[in-house]
Amino acid sequence: MAFAALGAVSCSERPAPLAIDNALTAEEITEGRLTPEVMWKMSRSGQSSLSPDGTQLLYAQTDYNMAENRGSTTLWIEEVATKAVRQLTDRNSQNTAPQWSADGEKIYFLSDRSGKMQLWQMAADGTQLKQLSHFDFDIEGFGITAAGDRAWYVRTVHVADHRSADVHKDMAKSKARIYDDLMVRHWDYWEEGDYRHIFVAELQNDRLSEGTDIIGADSPWDAPLAPYFDMAEIAWNNAGTELAYTGKPLHGKAYAVSTDSDIYIYKVADGTTHNICKPCAEATNTMPGYDKYPVWSPDDSHIAFRSMRRAGNESDKERLFVYEVATGAMRDLTAEFDYNATNIVWNGNEQLYFCSPIEATHQVCRVALNDGEVEVITAGDHDINAFTMQGGVIAAEVCTISMATEFFTIDPSNGQMAQLSAINQPIYDHIKMGKVEKRWVKTTDGKQMLTWVILPPDFDPAKKYPTLLYCQGGPQSVVSQFWSYRWNFQLMAAQGYVVVAPNRRGLPSFGQEWLDQISGDYSGQNIRDYLAAIDDVAKEPWADETRMGCVGASYGGYSVYFLAGHHNKRFKAFISHCGIFNFESMYGHTEELWFVNNDYGGAYWDKTNATAQRSYANSPHKFVDKWDTPMLIITGEYDFRIPYTQSLEAFTAAQLHNIPSRLVSFENEAHQVFKPQNSLVWNREFFGWLEKYVK
Repeated sequence: MAFAALGAVSCSERPAPLAIDNALTAEEITEGRLTPEVMWKMSRSGQSSLSPDGTQLLYAQTDYNMAENRGSTTLWIEEVATKAVRQLTDRNSQNTAPQWSADGEKIYFLSDRSGKMQLWQMAADGTQLKQLSHFDFDIEGFGITAAGDRAWYVRTVHVADHRSADVHKDMAKSKARIYDDLMVRHWDYWEEGDYRHIFVAELQNDRLSEGTDIIGADSPWDAPLAPYFDMAEIAWNNAGTELAYTGKPLHGKAYAVSTDSDIYIYKVADGTTHNICKPCAEATNTMPGYDKYPVWSPDDSHIAFRSMRRAGNESDKERLFVYEVATGAMRDLTAEFDYNATNIVWNGNEQLYFCSPIEATHQVCRVALNDGEVEVITAGDHDINAFTMQGGVIAAEVCTISMATEFFTIDPSNGQMAQLSAINQPIYDHIKMGKVEKRWVKTTDGKQMLTWVILPPDFDPAKKYPTLLYCQGGPQSVVSQFWSYRWNFQLMAAQGYVVVAPNRRGLPSFGQEWLDQISGDYSGQNIRDYLAAIDDVAKEPWADETRMGCVGASYGGYSVYFLAGHHNKRFKAFISHCGIFNFESMYGHTEELWFVNNDYGGAYWDKTNATAQRSYANSPHKFVDKWDTPMLIITGEYDFRIPYTQSLEAFTAAQLHNIPSRLVSFENEAHQVFKPQNSLVWNREFFGWLEKYVK
């Protein structure tokens, strides 16, 4: 491997580089099995982009040191033609968000090597490192104009006082939060008056000015939107004169019940901002849902973006909308296409490419600006999660159930794919993966449901294997060819389990009707779909129906709780991670009320709402008297999406009903478990429970 200069810079007292050892031990090589420890030795590829001439792929990569319980993110380049790889930055600091300059000669990125996360620049070979911003605050994201003379960046600003020490200035040691409105917390943090805002600043003589807050210094909302703060929601036009971004200027109760975000354009020349969605919404009432991710055409004549039609439904179809700048006209290019459009990329001014989930995979599609006929150009059992396109070359981030994300090239003319990177090949060379089978299961209402069945490595059909039913979260999240470092099917299979992962009702990639069915019917057809899948596989001679478990997180955790009262002795053990247990308390505990309003049908006190009352009547906590099976319950104490109190309620119920049960509560995790050592503890508890009660 050839290395560049690794960004040498004169910085006093830089920390020592984080030691990374991804090599497998002799014992791990001999065993040849995927374990949690082996999985954490894998390098994780991140944000990628092709150089303007399409010859080089720039990407981020994160590696972990388990003993120190932290990771290091570095920047890399791979030559498309030769596959030669160069590491551009060292492990003395975190280096993220790499972006090419328009001429391909420079790379912009964020780094904390000077103490705070700031904007840096280097030559494409990693030399000539320069710090462009010198702020006393962290930059969380940025974008540079094509001319390189201006930038937007995102930082946190304090807008309102909710901490008692701020409200009562003479009580500096007081520790309270004070509210008069909703959204007192979101996802994993308390609302304390801090919001992400977009700033526009001059970039002259290799120095970024502090710039202007274009959201407004007193505006109590985030751009990009909480809770993900995705910087892809912001985009310069190619002339560098206008900035398009996603905004949702609502607050409190209005924010809590609405998904109505819009696309805004900020004009640098006069500092004005206008909402491009508002005229269409007022005229046709067709845009009360999410409108996000603006992308300018090369000639700045159009803006493509993703739009949801229905208010309050965060899982509505993502339509590919195009806005004509000169006239304000809007068009839906995917009106006749029954799947979502994501990761939109312009190919010239007349054609757009995008990703779409189709039958539990993610493929690349294209559509002409003036045609509207969508063509699916790739095929196969894989997930293409993102891609960039330059010089007639597509470079995509691809994963499967058996492979973590690697980079592939795609031929736009025929969709042929070729693997470009081999970041984790040293792992795969020594680890056996189980066979992944695609199975179509007949549901109780006569439909066909795609179900992935993952078999243990060295599978022997003459043997009988313990079998796990996997319940997906979301609830509207596709069970695709995804690779997860938390819920990993191959990791489960490697411990000797057959894994059954159905695309039950309510999941994307099978049309909007299939997706919509679950809303207002949590206890209905999708539960029957789960049972249809596990019953179908249980008929196989190699599936031991006397040793079956049921596991899931989030909505999947709800599914576990509900099935615990309705499984009719099918399962020997349950595992629920951050699951919904009590619908009534969940309505009061959660923050994004549009979610429960849409999926439950409304509030529990609305006795005239038949859909809502059916939902609450079928809350899992009402069937605890039928629980008879050991249950492991896992939660994170910073989870405010499905608050940890749901898990506490379930554990209390299990204990008082004398159900063998265990609570694992992570004090420094939220809805997912991210920290390395926490992850190993999670896996030890997860597989320990299955070993005890299933295997």
